[in-house]
Amino acid sequence: MERPERPERPEGPEGPEHPDRPHRPVGPRRPIPAASREDSPETRNAGNIGNARDSRARDRDGGEEGEEPDRESGEDAADTRRPDETMALRVPPPPEETMALRRPPSPEETMALRVPPPPDETMALRVFTPPEPEAGSEPGSGSGSGSGADEESPDAPRQRGSRRKAKPKASATVPSAVARLLAPLAPLGARLAPYARHFKPVYPRPGRADWRRWLPSWRQWLGAFLIAFGLGTGTLAVAYAATDIPENLNTYATQQDNVYFWADGTPMARTGWVQRQAMPLDDIPADVRWAVLAAENQSFYSDPGISLKGISRALWRTVGKGDTEGGSTITQQYVKNVYLNQNQTVSRKFTEAMISLKLDNQMSKDKILEGYLNTSWFGRGTYGIQRAAQAYYGKDVSKLNASEAAFLACLLKGAGLYDPTLNQTNHARAVDRWNWILDRMVKIGKLSASERATYKTFPEPLKSNPLYDTGEQSDYLVQLAAQYVKKSAHLTDKEFDLGGFQIYTTFDKKREKVLTDTVTKARKKALDEDPKAKRTAHYGAASIASDGRVIAVYGGPDHRTQGYNESNATTVPAGTAFLPFVYAAGLEHGVTRKRDAPRTPVTPESVYDGDDGVPVTTPEGPYWDRSGKKVAAHNDGKKDWGRISLGKALAHSVNTPFMQLGMDTGLDNVRDTAVAAGLLSSSMGAQVPDLSLGSSRPSAIRMASAYATFDAGGRHTEPYSVRRVTHNGSTVPMDRPAVRRAMGADVAGQVTEALTDSFHLAHPTAAAASAKVSGKAGTTEDDTASWYVGTDKEISTAVVVYRMDLAKSLEPLPLKGLAGTAADGVPYGIWSRAMAPLG
Repeated sequence: MERPERPERPEGPEGPEHPDRPHRPVGPRRPIPAASREDSPETRNAGNIGNARDSRARDRDGGEEGEEPDRESGEDAADTRRPDETMALRVPPPPEETMALRRPPSPEETMALRVPPPPDETMALRVFTPPEPEAGSEPGSGSGSGSGADEESPDAPRQRGSRRKAKPKASATVPSAVARLLAPLAPLGARLAPYARHFKPVYPRPGRADWRRWLPSWRQWLGAFLIAFGLGTGTLAVAYAATDIPENLNTYATQQDNVYFWADGTPMARTGWVQRQAMPLDDIPADVRWAVLAAENQSFYSDPGISLKGISRALWRTVGKGDTEGGSTITQQYVKNVYLNQNQTVSRKFTEAMISLKLDNQMSKDKILEGYLNTSWFGRGTYGIQRAAQAYYGKDVSKLNASEAAFLACLLKGAGLYDPTLNQTNHARAVDRWNWILDRMVKIGKLSASERATYKTFPEPLKSNPLYDTGEQSDYLVQLAAQYVKKSAHLTDKEFDLGGFQIYTTFDKKREKVLTDTVTKARKKALDEDPKAKRTAHYGAASIASDGRVIAVYGGPDHRTQGYNESNATTVPAGTAFLPFVYAAGLEHGVTRKRDAPRTPVTPESVYDGDDGVPVTTPEGPYWDRSGKKVAAHNDGKKDWGRISLGKALAHSVNTPFMQLGMDTGLDNVRDTAVAAGLLSSSMGAQVPDLSLGSSRPSAIRMASAYATFDAGGRHTEPYSVRRVTHNGSTVPMDRPAVRRAMGADVAGQVTEALTDSFHLAHPTAAAASAKVSGKAGTTEDDTASWYVGTDKEISTAVVVYRMDLAKSLEPLPLKGLAGTAADGVPYGIWSRAMAPLG
């Protein structure tokens, strides 16, 4: 089929302008203004095209100087065209041609393009080959593809091949150090790449809806778990390899005595010298061993030395709160006892686990158990099962039965929580755990059910450690000093019992001997007169300096038979020895006798009714008790004193004015004044009128301390029995005794003046009239206690005598003449000899 002839169009010197397009006649064009031709984008683009063609022509012709360019080339023809012809190139093709170009290729053509050519053809594409003209076409005709301006000159391939290739950068040609290191891993990376692609997080995940789009896939979870497991296993392996069993033992192995010194620096007592004794495992009965294993580590002989469950519990207790014992295996506890410290930290727990694993591999189970039983703390200052048996049952470990062994195993969880002699709560707790351990022994097959049935009664231990007592009064002093050190230095019982402490006390050796000898003589005299009083008579005494130092105390006849410290017991009422605190409260706060009326000052000359049986009144009227009776105070001997000043009433120990003064001042103010002076709030009586007459129950130490506040001008210093503590020569930090202003200095002076008058009126010949000796006796209405408290030379001493059957209760019994007569009272006799010489 012949193609229709196209209309002719003007041609340039080298042929038609567009040989592959049909010629369209060009009509007359409108003249374009010069400004538009120069500034329009079309003009600028045309100029750029012309410049590019000129550059290519110069490259093709060689650019030699003096050589005239070929005017017959197609490029020059384009350069010599008129501007209007150049603009004709910008005419868009007709729509039908545009659409023809967008016709999609046929399937045969598409498939043909997808067949890769052979290598020779592929390389041939890189060589320029001009197309051959169709048959019958002539050069320069509009139907040939190689004619006109699109026909390349023979020099064109040379021009393209002569283009200079960009030089590669040095960083691309020289492999980096990282690339060289990772090169051996390239094959492995190539193999893992398809699988790693599944772990790449793509969020939100395709194919999921709602919140599930943000959840990792199971592959990602698995990959994270495997990575974490691998890292954790590797870390543990490295830690295990790097951990060595320490060659040196901790402070337990070098345990020393605790040494106590008198105030003058001479040794007073020594503790801890026989509180530890190693025993071979063969000498420890099987019942004792299995009681401990049942309580602490049933799987001891089969576990690897650590318990993951126990470690988890211990870590939880480290972060939170809870018991500090019983969360580890016996191997771990032994490592802690011997090689490490007692700090509750994660790092210490991790080190403990690593050493335990190694120790379990290097030491037999029996050796570990033997070491554990000989190094564990059982309370009462004892380490090891042998000393624990002696401290709690007074026998060797070889003589313990399963019931006693079960109780000692309770103590491993915390002696301070399970020693039944400390309080009733501990006792109940110990009984419960004792039963549990015995039942557990039956469960694991180490105790027969028939033998278990014989252990129905809890094996009560001894009241105190017989290894601790020496029979001297210094046992009570050591007890007081140890309590104070642990409290003020923030030491646990376990830390303190490890020893190595040097405790410098405030006890005066001479005054202590005088006080002890005086009380001992008074006790002996009373027992000679009434042998029945031996079991119930008690004498408590304490001397306190105005700056808070505890100078001397009398705690009891023998700490081995009576661990109860009589000088520190809060068991008997203060009686009329409490009147100075009511007097001080009135002087300090004033009184009010009408509701909402302003307070009026009180002075030593303020007058009150001193008659016996005067009813107590309030702003609303008389004070009625629960039985419907008016409350009234009574004087000693029911004597009437008439209208009397407060200062004189205190000097003569007239009771009735002070009960009314307490109501006028406010019982809350009376209570606060007494506590500020030094009495413990826990020992204060109920806020009823009897509070003013001494229903509170202070100890001898606290009464002496409170009277010392008057002598110190109203400044109170908490009593303290230790002035300095060192540990192997290094000073141990301690809390300083608290000092506070309890009352005004003028108030303290007025109280001291009245107490001085009281002493001289009661004992006019005991000291010179000018001597600054003050003191007052104290009695109770029911005759259950007799006191004398006084001060001389900046030292206050309190003495109390009372009767109490400790085997039955802590309620005081009537004295029945044990304290002597009013003219010759036993408490004053002890006080005067302990304070001699007076003045």
